[in-house]
Amino acid sequence: MNWSPKREALRGRVAVVAGATRGAGRGIAVALGEAGATVVCTGRSSRGGGLRSDYDRPETIDETAELVTRAGGMGIAKPVDHLDPRQVSLLAQELRAAHGRIDVLVNDIWGGEVLKGGPPDWNRPIWEHDLEKGLRILRLAIDPHLVTSHHLLPLLVQRPGGLLVEVTDGTLPYNSAHYRISVFYDLAKVSVNRLAFSQGHELKPHGGTAVSLTPGWLRSEMMLEAFGVREDNWKDALRPGAVPRRPLAPPDFALSESPRYVGRAVAALAADEGRGRWNQQSVTSGKLAAEYGFTDTDGSRPDVWRFMEQVRDRGLERSHDGYR
Repeated sequence: MNWSPKREALRGRVAVVAGATRGAGRGIAVALGEAGATVVCTGRSSRGGGLRSDYDRPETIDETAELVTRAGGMGIAKPVDHLDPRQVSLLAQELRAAHGRIDVLVNDIWGGEVLKGGPPDWNRPIWEHDLEKGLRILRLAIDPHLVTSHHLLPLLVQRPGGLLVEVTDGTLPYNSAHYRISVFYDLAKVSVNRLAFSQGHELKPHGGTAVSLTPGWLRSEMMLEAFGVREDNWKDALRPGAVPRRPLAPPDFALSESPRYVGRAVAALAADEGRGRWNQQSVTSGKLAAEYGFTDTDGSRPDVWRFMEQVRDRGLERSHDGYR
């Protein structure tokens, strides 16, 4: 597929990606940069090291900002702990002084990946979970979104057309019908979907749009590391013996996507003058790719959520044909 981003589609727009350090947040920030936006990249992990992240990883918001600029936009790194209302309030003051408003706000704040554990820890009843860790999952999943919206949405409604994206795992229909890992994780992801619905109700009178957006099986830095591969050789994770001393990825990893894919979904929404039709909806990167025509960096259009709904959850013979 010969698709490429429209380099000037978002020139002059100001976006804030909260949680831009790695994973989907980084992919979204860079894709907005591809379209020419000024992107304020926030998170706790920075080269200055003044804030503590729940992850002990090397990625920083400074690197993300540089990738945004390299992609064609203007990247600005702002270390912020979105659990701290004071820090987010100061960020809002800085944004007002520098730009007067924002056009796009992406709430991709999480930090609970380690706390939710791996497959051996899933599907355990609430009484077998560590209560402190479970409550921390909920706090990381919900509180920063509320704090960030409280302080930054006044900048988004300065003029009609503002876009709020709440990033989660699983669509509203899917999460409503399926148990997700644990009581704590399940509640966290359902809540973020509902946040987009409720905030969309509040933004509509101001000409704003709110959506909840879920990527598919995301090839984040943590996921690639778990399988011992890189973005340029990720398919080796599906080949027995290709990566010694690393687990073989499940077959459906063939439908995984790069973080840039969900990023291009956000950029497409932001560039669409008719994006209001998506207000309060729950969408996937694959669904928006089919709507807007963008592709992942390899030219494909993976849609693992549609595959799960139409094939896996119906117990049909698994074929990935037509889903990438």
